[in-house]
Amino acid sequence: MTDARRPRIDLEKSLAELEEIVAQLEAGDLPLEKSLKQFERGVRLSRDCQSALQDAEQRVQALMGPELQELDPETLDRRNEATDDD
Repeated sequence: MTDARRPRIDLEKSLAELEEIVAQLEAGDLPLEKSLKQFERGVRLSRDCQSALQDAEQRVQALMGPELQELDPETLDRRNEATDDD
């Protein structure tokens, strides 16, 4: 269930910003204080994205009801391979 106090995020925009932060941190060119601030921002973005994905999953589960079954990755891979062969 979504938390009414938490604003919805633009997932794609947040993921793009997170990727940019990771690239900056991996480059190692930032001063320590800037690196720490970027790391903190990255952690917040990561948590927000995870929360948004969980919210989306809950919405899908609510829409699909009992029809939605959890699929393990191997089952999904087999289904994708069968579709790719068509």
